[in-house]
Amino acid sequence: MFTGLIETIGTIMAISPKGEVIEVTVEAPSIAGELHLGDSVSLSGVCSTVTFFDSRRFKVELMPETQMRTTFGAARSGTKLNLERAMRADSRLDGHMVAGHVDGTCTVRNIETLGITRKIFFAAGEDLLSGIVEKGSVTVDGVSLTVIDAREDFFSVGVIPATLAETTIGLLKTGDRVNIETDMIGKYIKKFLSDRYASKNDGEKMKNTLTWDKLTEYGWS
Repeated sequence: MFTGLIETIGTIMAISPKGEVIEVTVEAPSIAGELHLGDSVSLSGVCSTVTFFDSRRFKVELMPETQMRTTFGAARSGTKLNLERAMRADSRLDGHMVAGHVDGTCTVRNIETLGITRKIFFAAGEDLLSGIVEKGSVTVDGVSLTVIDAREDFFSVGVIPATLAETTIGLLKTGDRVNIETDMIGKYIKKFLSDRYASKNDGEKMKNTLTWDKLTEYGWS
């Protein structure tokens, strides 16, 4: 479990095929020496397990499913990554609850500079937008952000100077692809209400068309 608050930026040193998985070596001297084998680390939103570490770097292995659903399918040496170690049970829960299980990717549609802040627009499909609501939380490349707009084919977030400076969000440009994880609690609510209110005959249709307006109609607010 993560919070979406990034600890440091790491750099991919190497990507090597290893049977059905790829082995990713990440340079991150500020945290590598404090890791242990089996630790969970979020790599730009992707929950990964440490298989090797030393004082400057660590390695993880990524399955084909991860490569298909995330930006790691096109990652290469030199790619910058937002890194966060798993949250501690005795610490404050800042940000929001993040599983590190990416739902899919989307594309930067436009970036507006507003003084020292930025508003970033992402073009996204219905599968992702169905789990994104205005003023809700969304994880973009592992970073916990607050949604400003949630429309039919895009959503937007606001980004403060600290986030721009301390994460890869500040490096984004139009056309870049990012990893998206929608709100964990919202997904379970949607699944529960889909199953509860779908009839036997139109259940599949109901599951595919459940919206946040319908959640409100069913009594969730």
